[in-house]
Amino acid sequence: MAHRAQELAAAPYRPHEVKLPKELETIDYDHFRDIRFRPERRLWHDANLPFELAFFHLGLYFNHSVRINEVNGETVREVRYDPSLFDYGANKFDPKRMTGLGFSGFRVHYAVNTPKYKDEVLVFLGASYFRALGKGQVYGISARALAIDTGLASGEEFPSFVEFWIERPALAATELKIYALLDSKRASGAYSFVLRPGVETAVDVKARLFLRDNVSRLGLAPLTSMYFFGANEHLTREDYRPEVHDSDGLSVHSGTGEWIWRPLDNPKRLLVTSFALTNPTGFGVMQRNRNFDHYEDLEARYDLRPSVWVQPNGNWGAGRVELVEIPSPDETNDNIVAYWVPDTPPKLRVPFDMEYRLLWQKESATHPPSSWVTQTRRGRGYVSKGDGSLGFVIDFDGPALRKLPTDTEVEGVVTVDSNGDLREVVTRRNEVTGGWRVVFRVARADVDKPIEMRAYLRTRTSAVSETWSYVLPPE
Repeated sequence: MAHRAQELAAAPYRPHEVKLPKELETIDYDHFRDIRFRPERRLWHDANLPFELAFFHLGLYFNHSVRINEVNGETVREVRYDPSLFDYGANKFDPKRMTGLGFSGFRVHYAVNTPKYKDEVLVFLGASYFRALGKGQVYGISARALAIDTGLASGEEFPSFVEFWIERPALAATELKIYALLDSKRASGAYSFVLRPGVETAVDVKARLFLRDNVSRLGLAPLTSMYFFGANEHLTREDYRPEVHDSDGLSVHSGTGEWIWRPLDNPKRLLVTSFALTNPTGFGVMQRNRNFDHYEDLEARYDLRPSVWVQPNGNWGAGRVELVEIPSPDETNDNIVAYWVPDTPPKLRVPFDMEYRLLWQKESATHPPSSWVTQTRRGRGYVSKGDGSLGFVIDFDGPALRKLPTDTEVEGVVTVDSNGDLREVVTRRNEVTGGWRVVFRVARADVDKPIEMRAYLRTRTSAVSETWSYVLPPE
């Protein structure tokens, strides 16, 4: 497969779109949702294997056909599209016009919540997007194989999976192996995925990439999420929900041992920030807030959406974790992207290898061992003279704080860049939660520029929290 990826990179790019029947080109969202794969036709259903596969129909946003193969020992066979595999619901389609279309993607089913039912645990659908679920989770954040020129004025390029090979599992298998071929205008690649569903579902990723042409910004192990509004900002229109987001922050564990937390934002203008690192231990786009009453959405259930932690395998060298925050007028857009950018990009048509593990987490989400930020709030609050400053409230909690004697002196250390004027800092124990709270006010010198701020807790002898790192976007 790596050889095929190398051959693709050496040849001119050929788009993989297919010509759809008019019925599918003009279909609306509701009618497309009415096309469902028949559960009894899932691959391996009759064999009573622990994993089963279902497939997605072409149409609406998905006009890219992918070839899907089953690998059984030394035998490889294509899983062929057949209109009879689908229930078209209220759609009045002539099945003869659908013959030979192919699939747009597939999903994996496995009994992760109860042994009586095989849940969806992994989906590959659209470009190089995929997302997984652990026990008690609902779909939210997505992963991608590759991000090219995200957030650049020149426009983003979206590589796509064009073919999959899926190994038939054994009768008692607890993992599923998937292989994929990636292609785009400037890149190709061979990928392998090992899926291990559970309370915390893991996906091990290995990739060999080849570049056809130069790339300005190559994003590896990219994660894509949605942040509309949360505790750290106020919505300008009425909404009964206190917060709306799939994720609320970026967590970074540097190679030096420092933990950094950057709360997400929905800025008025595109905002790109980064953390320079060498051999990171990991990073993730996380949903730390698990309280239903912070969302009050019985349909979306943002409180059940997973965090995703990227755990590098081997040394990734020097580079940066980059965060792209895109303005969004509503919650229908994925407007958050985070990925790794190597300082030394791959050479053209020379293989570039990388390995990492993705962990889809909920209650057991990765945290620093000391203490971490539980919430960030900001607002004007009450200021008698109305000095134009903005107030921030940061709550910390965790084992390091809970172990401190009650008479321990804890200091909140806050720093701001040259565009900010730090007015006051107050640190106190949060008697309600048992954690600690840092409150400070900052004024902005130039409203058209951001302010970068950092805060953490320390005792007289050592730091006892992760580092809160925040960029206040321009007004």
